[in-house]
Amino acid sequence: MPSTSKKLAGTGPAIVYGDATVNGFPSSAPDPLTRASVGELEGSSAPVRLTQGMLAGRREDAVSVVDVDEDAPSAEPAGDYDLLEMGDASLTRLERAQIRLVRASLRPGVLDSGIRALQRSVGQWWIRAATARLRHVHGIERIPPWDPAGSLVLVANHRSFFDLYVTAAELVAHGLPQRILFPVRSKFFYDHPLGPVVNGVMSFFAMYPPIFRERRRAALNLASLDEAAALLRRGGFFVGLHPEGTRKTDDDPYTFLPAQSGVGRVIHKARVPVIPVFVNGLGNDLPRQVAGGIAGTAPPIHMVFGGPIDLAALLRAPGGPRVYRRIAEQCIEAIAGLGREEKALRR
Repeated sequence: MPSTSKKLAGTGPAIVYGDATVNGFPSSAPDPLTRASVGELEGSSAPVRLTQGMLAGRREDAVSVVDVDEDAPSAEPAGDYDLLEMGDASLTRLERAQIRLVRASLRPGVLDSGIRALQRSVGQWWIRAATARLRHVHGIERIPPWDPAGSLVLVANHRSFFDLYVTAAELVAHGLPQRILFPVRSKFFYDHPLGPVVNGVMSFFAMYPPIFRERRRAALNLASLDEAAALLRRGGFFVGLHPEGTRKTDDDPYTFLPAQSGVGRVIHKARVPVIPVFVNGLGNDLPRQVAGGIAGTAPPIHMVFGGPIDLAALLRAPGGPRVYRRIAEQCIEAIAGLGREEKALRR
């Protein structure tokens, strides 16, 4: 397929990623409908109206932020949303600049190649060094051979800020060749001048795309999820996701928060292998975690990887909230099975 630079009217210059144009969507533009959509914020019974300009009329959901009417139609039009287009009135100048910065690094070329090399070397080295005396890894042999031209999704339980970083570093040490991306909350990382510095230095721009927690900007997450899916379709990317959407902070690591269907949206649109992992033992205080890891005084960290989740039947179904939620639920079921395995291993 030849490269294309089709874009929506009123957007900035299109970004061409190999065979697809990703201003948050591939080479075909979104197919807008005329009706506005009503969603509900997670954890709140108060409805939030998603305007036609923001949501183009589709009933949808976003990772842990927007939920939708389960009685909505099961199918949806083809095409993805664009973050900069949807956020025309709500993104700040700084947020726009940082989104453009990371997008520029995603274009094939010297910058992208350099970031990939840094993620595979420095990025994974310091994380594994800080956990070397604590780390117990199980099931790594279940992961199929790496395909550098393909993409991969990792789904993990979410009890620490660092779950995905530690598990991805372990996979890199075992040959993971893809560029790493983790959707991240926008607060600080995209609305503070130091955000891109921390993103660049600590993760080599792995923290992308942004996820917005503010009620008034919840619909922007649709575009963030669609951009992640488009990059996965392009090939050569590894995206880490939490089906629970937010951290579970109680004392029981073997139960989970409800599945958030935004994760299912990414997986359904991307059509790439999905690997589950269960992680237990990580804390949320970075200095304490690193110091405890070096000294060997922090709790042991157990990671149990599973083989690819069989989602074939759900991927054949038309995309929509019910299907997306079921995909996310199946991901949590797979993670829960690995949790039971980890519990037995600890005994």
